[in-house]
Amino acid sequence: MDAAQLAQLHWTVLGCAGLVSLCLGAVLHRSHFCTMGAVSDAVIMGNFDRLRQWALALVVAILGFGLMAYSGLISPLQSIYATSVANWLSAILGGVMFGWGMVWSSGCGAKSLVRLGAGNLKSLMVVLVFGVVGLASLKGFLAFPRVYLFDAVNTTPEHGLFAGQWLAHYLNLSLGAGMLWAAVAGAVVFLVWIFKDPSFLTFHNVATGTLVGLIVCSVWWISGVLGHGLEHPETLDEFFLATSSRKMEAISLTAPVSFGLDALMYFSDGTKRLTIGMVSVIGICLGALISAILQGNFKIEGFSNAADMKRHLVGASLMGFGAVLAMGCSLGQGLSGFSTLNVVSLVATAAILLGAYLALQFDLQQAG
Repeated sequence: MDAAQLAQLHWTVLGCAGLVSLCLGAVLHRSHFCTMGAVSDAVIMGNFDRLRQWALALVVAILGFGLMAYSGLISPLQSIYATSVANWLSAILGGVMFGWGMVWSSGCGAKSLVRLGAGNLKSLMVVLVFGVVGLASLKGFLAFPRVYLFDAVNTTPEHGLFAGQWLAHYLNLSLGAGMLWAAVAGAVVFLVWIFKDPSFLTFHNVATGTLVGLIVCSVWWISGVLGHGLEHPETLDEFFLATSSRKMEAISLTAPVSFGLDALMYFSDGTKRLTIGMVSVIGICLGALISAILQGNFKIEGFSNAADMKRHLVGASLMGFGAVLAMGCSLGQGLSGFSTLNVVSLVATAAILLGAYLALQFDLQQAG
C-alpha cells in the first residue's frame, strides 16, 4: 500500500464512520434510546423497557465482538481497552460522577448531541461544558489529580483485563475461543432477563436494541478491520487509521468531543487530524437533525430559569471529568467497552448506573 492508497483508505474509514454515526443519530432520535432515560423509567415509573433495550444492544455488541475476535478479524489486545492495569478507583468514582451528571444534564453525551440536533440549546451548553471539562481532564489541570491521585490506585489482574482471557487460561483455549465463549455466557445472562417480560417483545423495542448493538459492532469493524493495516508505508509499523489512540476503537464520545473542540480552536497549527470519534460526534448530531426535520419536531428550546441552567452546568462538568476518569461514557464504556467484557468497563458501567440511581433518588427526596 502506497501513500496515495493509504490516504484514500483514511477517507473511506472516516466516510463509513460518518454514515454509521448518522444512522445512529437518527435511531437515537426516533427511538428515544437513552441510558439515563432507561434508569429514570425504571426508578420512577417501574418500567424496564428502555433498560432492556439497552441490555439487548449490549448483547448484540458482545456477541458481535466475540465473533469477530473468534474469527481472527480483530484482537481485544489491540483495542483501546487493553490497558496494562485496572484503574478500579477511577472507574468507580468516574462512573458515579458521570451517572449523576447525566441525570442533572437531562441525558448523557449521546443524548445531548441528539437533542442539540433537534434544536435544544440547553444541550449545546452541556456539550460545550462537557467537552471543555473533558479536555481539562485529559490534558489540562484536572489531569494532575486524575493521574497522580485516582489512576495511581490500581491493580494488575493476573490473566488480563478481559473475561475471554481468563476463560482461555483456565479452559486451555485460544484467545479467540475464550472471547467467544465469554461472549456467549454474558449474552445468555442478559437474554434471560431481557425476555423475562413478554410485553417487551415488540418490534420497536427489539429493533431499537438490535440496531444500536449492530452499529457498535460496525464501528469495531470499521476501526479494527477496514482501517487496520500491518505495515504503514512510512513507518512500516502496524496501524489503525483515524483513531485518536492509534488502537482499535468503537463508539465513544468523551475524548472526541474534547479533542474536537481543541481541533476547532487550534485548527491552523496544522497538527490536528480528523478521527473516527470526531466524525461520530458530527454524524450523531446531523442524524438527529435530519430525523427531527423529517418528523417535523425540530424546535429551538432554552433554559427555563437560572436554577435549570445551574443544574445542567454542574451536571455537564461532572460528566466531563467523570467520563475521562472512567475512561468512557455510557456509550464508550457502557456499550463499546462492555462489549469486550473488560473488567474495568464492567465496573465503570455499574458505577454509571449507580450514579444515575443515586441522583434520581436525591431528586425524589428533594421534591418530596
